[in-house]
Amino acid sequence: MTSTHPPASRSTPRRWSPWTITLLWLLALVWQPAMSWAREFGAYDVPAQPAEVLPGADRFDPISTPPAFAKAYQGDRPAGHVLLTSDIGYSGKPIEVLAGINPDGVITGAKVVKHAEPILLIGIPEQKLFDFVNRYVGRNPLKEIEAGNKQAIDAISGATVTAIVINDGIQRAARKIARGGQAEPPQAKSTLLSPPFAAREWNVLLGEGAVRRMTLNHGEVDEAFRKIGAGSGEPYVKAMPPGELFIDLHVALVTPEDIGRNLLGDAEFANLREWLAPNQQALLIMANGSYSFRGSGFVRGGIFDRFKINQDGNGILLHDYQYRRMRDLGPGMPEFEEVGLYKMPEGGQFDPTRPWSLELLVQRPTGPIEKTFTSFSVTYTLPERFVQRPAPAASVVTPTAGQPAIAPEESGPPLWERVWRDRMGDVIVLSVSLIVLTMIFFFQELLVTHPRLVTFVRRGFLLFSVIWIGGYAQAQLSVVNVLTFLHALMGGFRWEFFLIEPLIFVLWSATALSLLFWGRGAFCGWLCPFGALTELLNLVARTLHVPQFRLPFAWHERLWAFKYVLFLGLLAISLSSMAMAERLAEIEPFKTVVLLRFDREWPYVLWAVALLVAGLFVERFFCRYLCPLGAAIAIPGRMRIFAWLKRRRQCGELCSNCGNECLVQAIQPNGEIHPNECLYCLHCQLNYVNEAVCPTLIMRRTRRERRASAETREV
Repeated sequence: MTSTHPPASRSTPRRWSPWTITLLWLLALVWQPAMSWAREFGAYDVPAQPAEVLPGADRFDPISTPPAFAKAYQGDRPAGHVLLTSDIGYSGKPIEVLAGINPDGVITGAKVVKHAEPILLIGIPEQKLFDFVNRYVGRNPLKEIEAGNKQAIDAISGATVTAIVINDGIQRAARKIARGGQAEPPQAKSTLLSPPFAAREWNVLLGEGAVRRMTLNHGEVDEAFRKIGAGSGEPYVKAMPPGELFIDLHVALVTPEDIGRNLLGDAEFANLREWLAPNQQALLIMANGSYSFRGSGFVRGGIFDRFKINQDGNGILLHDYQYRRMRDLGPGMPEFEEVGLYKMPEGGQFDPTRPWSLELLVQRPTGPIEKTFTSFSVTYTLPERFVQRPAPAASVVTPTAGQPAIAPEESGPPLWERVWRDRMGDVIVLSVSLIVLTMIFFFQELLVTHPRLVTFVRRGFLLFSVIWIGGYAQAQLSVVNVLTFLHALMGGFRWEFFLIEPLIFVLWSATALSLLFWGRGAFCGWLCPFGALTELLNLVARTLHVPQFRLPFAWHERLWAFKYVLFLGLLAISLSSMAMAERLAEIEPFKTVVLLRFDREWPYVLWAVALLVAGLFVERFFCRYLCPLGAAIAIPGRMRIFAWLKRRRQCGELCSNCGNECLVQAIQPNGEIHPNECLYCLHCQLNYVNEAVCPTLIMRRTRRERRASAETREV
């Protein structure tokens, strides 16, 4: 007799639960980001050979701390120059780009050699950043400036701030090469302003850039020394855990009252004014961690040798007579293990209205008496409200022999205005579409009396959202935009940061306004490219008779809360680490599907495909249960002041047609529409006026017909 049980030597195959499978996919999805976190966002650091950026070159002179340039050679013959830019991106750390430029001023090659971006707020992946830099090959940045910077704007109009600062950095470095390394032409001096004092919290000062921060752990410092061949220094260096804090450094210009008085307190700020000479500036340096910026070996009568101030290529070392030790900051400010107040040299050597950096020097013993050094920098730019800039004036510099001609210094409107002017056509198209959508909603009562027209208009608008808003304009909003906006409100709001992406700005503005009228439905139901795509795919699936599943309302009601949990979790994480929140926001497939069109690593693609497939069987699956952006929009959507969708008191009692046909089950069993879940598809309004579907209208029609019939018989 054959046994029905498996042999003892074999284990029974184990069935994997849906939750286990989901967890495994999520682990795969975050594996690559986790590797990036392990590198502490020193995410990309590769060497570059001379020939990669300047064909034929086999060496170039040493390059000092960027931004800088050096001559390149082919054998003993000059072959051109290489330039190294270093501009601050979203991560707060520099993006270093190495580029080659020939004697005619044409860029022959460009390569990202180091960056620490969390890639990226608006959706540009690492490879797209590299592709952007590669597009400089064959271009002459000086001629572009002469031409009004038009070509440069074309190249960056669809990019993020990260790409824009790279663009500006390459142009500045190219001008420096054209001058043969000479200093910038004299510029009209800006004026330091002192706006009226207003009490501000620490996070506000930090967020607006009045306080700048640099955080290093021992792992980052060890890696920096390893790159210069210092290793860990055994037995001369005590090994420390890589994740342990090395230094958490903060710097601030405290001469303006609105910064200094908030940080120092009233009494200490008054003492500072007495200590400073007229027009003399003061810096505040604060730090926690195992490394002292002042130095344990510092003695009176000496120079602070662990840091210096760099501005416009000049280094400023500070002496003991320029220093005051402080124990605590003002009321409400955080505590630091080390606080120092420094006054800058008099005589105009330091200009507070221009960018400067603090360079922290770190040493490591490599033998009984030998040491090696490396440095880290934090850049400081005073917020614009403290600066009055003069009207820009064109300046012309005579070219150095053998150097390309120099363009006049850039002038004109701010960069965001130029980007808007360049994309004005797209802004107009998007604005017209928003006006059309507004008209659809305002005249919905008239529109729903024509069911075929409603179907045609809705499907046409969904196609527009997928093809134009998503495919062409790439104006897909993300929960990261929400987190960025909330952080800006908490930490010093600046319009320029959001205006740099015109279509995103217009779409967000329209979405925010629509919350007062229609809640979440205007964006999620009509303007979201990914949501529109899933709805259209489900329409195709239903046409092909793919089975559709609707969860019991009790389960559906519990599962829709999951997207709110996801949003609140991302918000909480962003308060600690915005970069980590950005990575976890990859639960949104928007970047993979809409922005990158599946051109990325397989875990992201697989996750996106899984959600699209789920949407074939459960209409708007992701929108219902997982979308943190939808949750973020729905929460303020509760403030809407109009109820445009009509209901009857019989809804839910006499009839459940609308609830059974609602594409996202936003209509509850009692007939009420849940505003946080409604996508404003207008299907329930079609039923509301349909005398062949709505029982109330059917009864009215029946009574009307009976009355008419009775009157006819009487006659």
